[in-house]
Formats: sequence, C-alpha cells, structure tokens
Amino acid sequence: MSEYVISNGKVYTEDGTIENGFVHIKDDKIVDVGERALQNHTVTKREIKLVDACGQHVLPGFIDIHIHGGYGEDAMDASSEGLQHLAESLLSEGATSFLATTMTQSTDNIERALKTIATYQQQQDETRAAEIVGVHLEGPFISEHKVGAQHPKYVQRPSVDKINKFQKIANGLIKIMTFAPEVEGSKETLMAMKDDIIFSIGHTVATFEQANEAISNGAKHITHLYNAATGFQHREPGVFGAAWINNGLNTEMIVDGVHSHPASVAIAYRLKGNQHCYLITDAMRAKGMPDGRYDLGGQDVIVKGKEARLTNGALAGSILKMNEGLHNLMEFTGDSLDHLWRVTSLNQAIAIGIDDVKGSIKIGKDADIAMLDDECRVTTTIKKGEIHHF
Repeated sequence: MSEYVISNGKVYTEDGTIENGFVHIKDDKIVDVGERALQNHTVTKREIKLVDACGQHVLPGFIDIHIHGGYGEDAMDASSEGLQHLAESLLSEGATSFLATTMTQSTDNIERALKTIATYQQQQDETRAAEIVGVHLEGPFISEHKVGAQHPKYVQRPSVDKINKFQKIANGLIKIMTFAPEVEGSKETLMAMKDDIIFSIGHTVATFEQANEAISNGAKHITHLYNAATGFQHREPGVFGAAWINNGLNTEMIVDGVHSHPASVAIAYRLKGNQHCYLITDAMRAKGMPDGRYDLGGQDVIVKGKEARLTNGALAGSILKMNEGLHNLMEFTGDSLDHLWRVTSLNQAIAIGIDDVKGSIKIGKDADIAMLDDECRVTTTIKKGEIHHF
C-alpha cells in the first residue's frame, strides 16, 4: 500500500486554484485535496510521507487525444513493445493518458494496428506508463483533396459496416473518428453512429453550410483546427468559421507555433473559451528524437528544428510535447494556468467519457498528476499513485 501527501504546491482544481495546497494520495486514488492548514491536520493523525512540491504547479495529468507516436514509435507500427516505449516516454511530458491515433493506410494495416492497440490496452501497466484510454481513427474516411500528410492512395468512403468492423477489432476502443462530411456516405454514417463515436470534422473541403449541416447531424469536434480544412473568407466562412461560431463544437489545436500563427490560436481561444478547446500534439515518431529523416504512414518526413514535413513540403504532424504546447498556449493567449489547465485534461476527459476517474484533481479520481515549474518543464509525473521524476 502506498500513501503520501504532496505538499507546498499550487494545486489546480475544478473549484479553483489553491495557492498553497496539498493532495493526499492513497494507493492509486486521490483521497483528499485542500489547503496547507488542512494538510497539517491530516498528516498529524499518523505518519504519512510528505512529497514537497517546492511551490511548483500541481496539475492533473495531461490527456492527449490526438497522437500518432513519438520517441521513435508510431501506433501504425502495430508493435506492443513500441506502444510500451511510447507510453513510458510520454510521462516525461506530463501526459498520463492518450488516444493512440491511426492514419490513412491500407485496411489491413489499420486492422493490424487496431488489434495490437486493443491487445496492449488490456495488458498495460497503468502505473508504469501513460495509459491508452482509446483510439482516434484519423482516416481513412477523409477527402482526397485535403489529405495533408495522409496517404491519398488509401482514402476510403465511410460506411457503418466498415466502421463497425474496425470497432470490433479495436475491442470498442475507437472514441473519435476524423471524417470529411462532404464525401459520399458521411451523412448516413454520422447519423447512424453519432451516439457511439465522436465524429470530428477534418481533412475536408466542406463548405460552411456543409460543416454546419454535419454539426446539426451530430458532429462534435474539429480535428486540428486551421489545418487540412477550408479556411475562413468573408463570403465563405468555411470549416474554420463554422468552428468559431458553433458553441457546442469542440476544437483541437496543435499549439507549436508552426501549424498555426500565435494570433490564430489566440482568436480561436477567445471565441471558443477554455471549455471548448483541446490542446493536442498530433505528434509523429520523431518527437523526442534528433533532426533527420523519418517515416509517417509510408511517406518520408524530414524533421528540422520544430518542423516535420513531407518531401513535398506539407506539414506531417508535429514533434510537440504536451507541456511545451501548454507553455505556448499561455504565451499566445496571455491567459494563465488558472484557466488553461483544463484545456490539457478535463475537457478531453469529459469528451471521451472518463471524467469520473480522470481529468482533474478531485477526491475519488485516479492519482494522475503532473508537476511543472514556471516554465512548464515537467519535474514529476504521478501515474496511478506511482511517482516518476524527471
């Protein structure tokens, strides 16, 4: 049995920020949260280990709902060992849960990846590594006219039968599916399956009207806002305009300063607010690796500095870490962690239906916690009560 109290930290909760707070952890759960005065009362009852946060920021562990890979690994490799290495490495950036994200490849390759993810997920050690809590199916049901770094050869049209087959192989883990609402079969599939999977508009040439129709039919998310979709024009607001004005629509953003201008991020955040944005990485295998040549979905990617691009110049995912994205988000928007913390965790947990156990520092939830300094550098990540120092 493991029991300890994190003390002397700035603790971010759903009820507000506790400037000098504590978090009491027993085994893998949070059993108490409060101010230092209460902590003194708690720990004097019996000898309990104290973990000094040294005034750092104590946040819920990050949840990345769109990540293909990193640290030399990719979900499409269909390797349990690769998933384990990726999951262990993600703790270093404060990520404690993620959706393993697939790509537009052959049906056989997607099915192999889904089967491997499902098998790994059933056996994963939830204290040793970030936890796979589902799958984001990014493709193959997209537009061939906005493939981005997806492979155009393998683009398909959606159908209930195809998605049900993928879902069966994935053991029900598919939580989000990126789709182009304008392509044949999308409307029917969306209306039939909107209660089972989150349909996220992306890799699309949909008009403003087509995007709004999809939203009225049950689409709930926008995949990596500002990338691989129709831009805003004053006479044709496009997918971006639809994202801005639909209050119930939640938007992913890759906040690396490459995929979107800082001002564009600030505009989206101002319009959507801190309850309708998700910080994602959309990272590929080169995250955490040196500059060089890498593979993404069977295509060569050149990584240099902060950019990952196909040989034709198209952006190919990112090499962003979640803690870096949070630091950028603070800088780009001018907002503070008091409001921005939920963009990394609680919003995601609510969306995929795990907010009863994850997404915030609250009594009864899993002890998934990230401790950061003022520069958003991760010093400690706690996964189901297990402490990992960096």
